Amino acid sequence: MVFSTDFDVTDQTSDLHIVETRPLLPPSALHRDFPLDKKSAAVVAKTRKVIQSILAAEDSRMLVIVGPCSVHDTDAAKEYANQLKELRDRFSEKLEIVMRVYFEKPRTTTGWKGLINDPHLDGSYDINTGLRRARSLLLDLAHLDIPTATELLDPVVPQYIADLISWTAIGARTTESQTHREMASGLSMPIGYKNGTDGTIDIAINAMKAASKPHHFLGINHEGYASIISTTGNPDGHLVLRGGSSGSNYDSESIQQVAQQLSDSGSKDRVMVDCSHGNSNKDYRRQSEVLREVASQVKNGSSHIMGVMIESHLVEGNQKLNKDLSKLTFGQSITDACIDMATTRMLCEQLADVVRS
Repeated sequence: MVFSTDFDVTDQTSDLHIVETRPLLPPSALHRDFPLDKKSAAVVAKTRKVIQSILAAEDSRMLVIVGPCSVHDTDAAKEYANQLKELRDRFSEKLEIVMRVYFEKPRTTTGWKGLINDPHLDGSYDINTGLRRARSLLLDLAHLDIPTATELLDPVVPQYIADLISWTAIGARTTESQTHREMASGLSMPIGYKNGTDGTIDIAINAMKAASKPHHFLGINHEGYASIISTTGNPDGHLVLRGGSSGSNYDSESIQQVAQQLSDSGSKDRVMVDCSHGNSNKDYRRQSEVLREVASQVKNGSSHIMGVMIESHLVEGNQKLNKDLSKLTFGQSITDACIDMATTRMLCEQLADVVRS
């Protein structure tokens, strides 16, 4: 049988919905322009070790992941970091405070996808510039002795910035994804896996177990070439309770039940409580209520809570992304609403007090 290679243009089978492709700079180019220096490496390595010790209950401090819902203005992020440093230094004996620096935002439908995807906030999607701004900011924060935490969403992104990250989240929407479990198995830092958006725990437990095992998958190498990646598995995973459509899950009874589930599955029975999202019923003001309940449990001797996550910025609340960027309020979130620094300071004091006691 003979097949003709001539075909009508109406029979085209590829790129039907692609309007443009642009070259992506290789990770090596970004690392060359923004190299990991000795000081930054020391900050990252030390913080990862502390978090591992907290996870293993060898360090009595509480891990506090706190910062903006997302970074859209690097100047505001640096100003926030300067104020957070005072809290990190003040409570260093009781709290390991790590700044939340989220560059990627998963969207339920559509919306701004984060600094890496759209750094100019105008729909130009200058991803190369976004990657450069992200890595530059992480280096600036490390030089301030501020370790950072993020959610890694696109499996290509870790090659560009992961060496500067001390803790990573796998989000509620991606914890079930095989791609993200494979990615997590090769990451070098401790990882928090959030429970599903419906509040179920099993998916996150399965993710922790899957990511602790070796995997082989497609990715890119340091030079940007498509590669087959082989991993050892990441043993430093833990559960992040963020509530869900079924309700909150930070109360004492819920945490006891989750700890038992973790223990029965052979996983570490240590959990982090996300004070936002489903646990606050998406009301940023209620983060204070969640943290007070968590602090009460710690004061009463709970050994299962290893830390908390708080959405915080210079200015409380949030704002819509305005086409006229000059009208944006400096230091206020353009994604989820956040508490302000004064409230953040108060919550850190409350948590430090119970750890101290």
